[in-house]
Amino acid sequence: MKIIFAGTPDFAASALEALIAAGHDIALVLTQPDRPSGRGMKLTASSVKEVALNHQIPVYQPEKLRSAEQQEPLLGIDADVMVVAAYGIILPQAVLDLPRFGCLNIHASLLPRWRGAAPIQRAILAGDTETGITIMQMDAGLDTGDMLSIHRTSILPGDNAQTLHDKLATQGAAAIVAALADLPALQATRQIQPTVGVNYAEKLKKEEAQIDWTQSATQLDRMIRAFNPFPSAQTSWQGQPLKIWQASPCAGQGQAGEILSLQKEAIVVACGEGALQISELQKSGGKRLGAQAFLSGNELNTGEFFGKGIHP
Repeated sequence: MKIIFAGTPDFAASALEALIAAGHDIALVLTQPDRPSGRGMKLTASSVKEVALNHQIPVYQPEKLRSAEQQEPLLGIDADVMVVAAYGIILPQAVLDLPRFGCLNIHASLLPRWRGAAPIQRAILAGDTETGITIMQMDAGLDTGDMLSIHRTSILPGDNAQTLHDKLATQGAAAIVAALADLPALQATRQIQPTVGVNYAEKLKKEEAQIDWTQSATQLDRMIRAFNPFPSAQTSWQGQPLKIWQASPCAGQGQAGEILSLQKEAIVVACGEGALQISELQKSGGKRLGAQAFLSGNELNTGEFFGKGIHP
């Protein structure tokens, strides 16, 4: 098929690679403009742009697609379909109507469970045990289009946002290749999304990542996993920021944020209910360290506190 592909991050790049490998004609790639990144804030190409350039595919990077002038590069392509994955720019109806088979979205949720920008993180945060990929026929709404195919996967107790992202990126790439191979049939049998069970997966905010030790260990475990790698769960110790990268719930009782015990492989901290055994953490300006390495270079004591809990 002749395809216009629209996407930006790694999740989308996996799908683009799969479509190229499947032999489809990628006539144009849309991706967001290069953005400042890293300590030097150097303009950096998106993962999708890098894949496109590696395969000599034309790239178009508009800020928006609202005006006729912005849409003009799409008009002469005569594409069969547009495939969209984590593009980050709203497609107006004029663009949705351009390809012969319309626009298909690779969405990282079992719709309508999580519509919006951060379905992977919100699923972990909510304690979902299952998620997946929905191939959706796009309409003008926010992830409201009809569903062409649904692909389920489990959220394991140790999954964080990165590991789940990687599983879903692989699953999404395979799902879109399969969908295009049977597209007319899938469009003929597509399902309208249910009107119940709809949730909006809001974009992550850095302030959400501040650990409240009065929450239960179960809640904090989900939070730490959902915000790994971004924006990363954070607390403080001796007045300095401290990132918590890996932890798991355990038995324990004390005041919220109190260090209960220092074990070889974990630092046990009391929560509002239960406790967390922290196995990987990072001081401001330091490296990510396992608990044992962290304790070797830092003097922690039981009875000290993490965060801003109610201290004696």
